[in-house]
Amino acid sequence: MKRLTYRLGLLGLGLTLAVALLSLFWTPWPLDGMTGGRLAGPSAAHWAGTDRLGRDSLSQVMVGARIALTVGVGAACLGGLIGTFVGVVAAFAQDWLEDTLAAAFDILIAFPTLLLAMLIVAASDEASLSSAILAIGIAMSAIIARLVRVLARRVLALDFITAARCCGASWPRIVLTHLLPNIAPTLLVALALQAGLAVIAEASLSYLGLGAPPPNASWGQLLYQAQATVYTAPLGVLVPGAALVALVLAINFVADGLRDRLDAEAEAPR
Repeated sequence: MKRLTYRLGLLGLGLTLAVALLSLFWTPWPLDGMTGGRLAGPSAAHWAGTDRLGRDSLSQVMVGARIALTVGVGAACLGGLIGTFVGVVAAFAQDWLEDTLAAAFDILIAFPTLLLAMLIVAASDEASLSSAILAIGIAMSAIIARLVRVLARRVLALDFITAARCCGASWPRIVLTHLLPNIAPTLLVALALQAGLAVIAEASLSYLGLGAPPPNASWGQLLYQAQATVYTAPLGVLVPGAALVALVLAINFVADGLRDRLDAEAEAPR
């Protein structure tokens, strides 16, 4: 069963990536083109119907896939870089610095992502895709940092670290050649799960008007625009909503599959 869900997750991610890449070069209709009647149902010209302005819904969902993957990957990379660096520093910290960093992690984790995004948008004077990635990445970095701190402390207490230190290896060399490779598998799974959460966070920010501005068609923005016509034209909500759920499920399936594979490799005899 787990192998099946892993393959389904890879398939879902592959399809979403293919649609996102395709939207860079081609969409059935221009995003801002009012090519059909308002709130029209599915047809040969508009497979997913049209929105309240007569724009093609499928074209907007295709572009939304690109935005979702961009934010998911971008926020995960940013949060991973910041969190790994701070987490490694915290693993070496002692006394008051250790307590200060631990308290800072707790504060950032408890800090609402949406509020942080509002502060970043206010500082940048406008909502944008980069501000959403920055806000989600910073919020995510505290979770990664705390995980890295715990994992790094366990690795640093092992005998081979002591042996490397006795052989004259510097701390930067120990971090790069011994510490990071040993925590990478667990960190990779955590980042995959955080990428799924980042996709949901981006949709939430766009729903509130804090994501990529028009004509970018974020799935959260599409859900907001279609909420007033959910009973008369349900496809406007169902299509982007189904795409959002499918992508998050695919990411979670892949993350679970990676965790099972890495656990099996760790338990295998050497």
